[in-house]
Amino acid sequence: MAAETALTRTPPAQADEAHAGGRVRRNGPLTPYLFLLPYFVVFATFVLAPAVYGLWISLHDWDYLLPGKPFVGLDNYQALFDSSSAVYSFFWESMSATGIFTLLSVPLLLVVPLMLALLLNRKFKGRTIFRAIYFAPYVLGVAVIGVLWRFLLDPNLGVVNAILGAVGLPGDTPWTTALPWGWVTLVGVTVWWTLGFNAVIYLAGLQDIPRELYEAARIDGGGKWAEFRHVTLPGLRPVLLFVTVNTILVSANMFGQSYLITQGAPGTETRTAIMYIAQVGLSDYKMGSAAAMSYLLTAALLLISLLVFRLFREKDS
Repeated sequence: MAAETALTRTPPAQADEAHAGGRVRRNGPLTPYLFLLPYFVVFATFVLAPAVYGLWISLHDWDYLLPGKPFVGLDNYQALFDSSSAVYSFFWESMSATGIFTLLSVPLLLVVPLMLALLLNRKFKGRTIFRAIYFAPYVLGVAVIGVLWRFLLDPNLGVVNAILGAVGLPGDTPWTTALPWGWVTLVGVTVWWTLGFNAVIYLAGLQDIPRELYEAARIDGGGKWAEFRHVTLPGLRPVLLFVTVNTILVSANMFGQSYLITQGAPGTETRTAIMYIAQVGLSDYKMGSAAAMSYLLTAALLLISLLVFRLFREKDS
């Protein structure tokens, strides 16, 4: 009994030392790094190592079907800026297509989901069902979305043109074979498919804004627009930053919609940079050139992301 009483009165520090038994303490200096080690191993194996290996490939004339892969230095990068090279015009045409798609889709994917989130944040009967309905398309894979809309929007046999013709509207719209309808199709399908994700992120941000701020705005005589401008937008600033950067990156890396729905048509007008990089690397067996294109695209997206961060920082100040 006396031994138990003495043990219970032992100071916590002495108890830890008594139970350590020569082992590493749980609060030692290496403990945080031990917890980070599993993630770092995964990150280094599947992200860092492939990135370094890709950079090494971009410095070679790399054909994975041939044993010889001569070192060419920066020639693959220089070819992207040399108007006489074989890849110059095609690469920058694909970069232009990527820019067009990004400029058309990003504003819609920022504004439309925000409006939807504001509606779904209200209390009304059945709002949970509507939240599930709007998010449902996002759980589908790009292959399902691409094949589905490829058949629905087929200029000759598509259901959309058949319905339009039945109600007296033009039923021969070239949704996938001509401009600007090709861009209308790609942007429209992408917004329909992914707006649910951004709406959910916005909705989570809206629910974190204290209700007291809205009550204070009403007491000060502010209307709905004043509440949105001075309470909602400032409260959503961190969420807006994430959604903006993420949407730009995802839109600039668009591949499946163009590959499956328009197949780059008309001609190569809707062939995006990722689509052309895949063609050069996997079809033309020029992995070095494809890797150089990938790193140039990465550098451009990194610069744009930094500009977006700078813009939001200036607003905060």
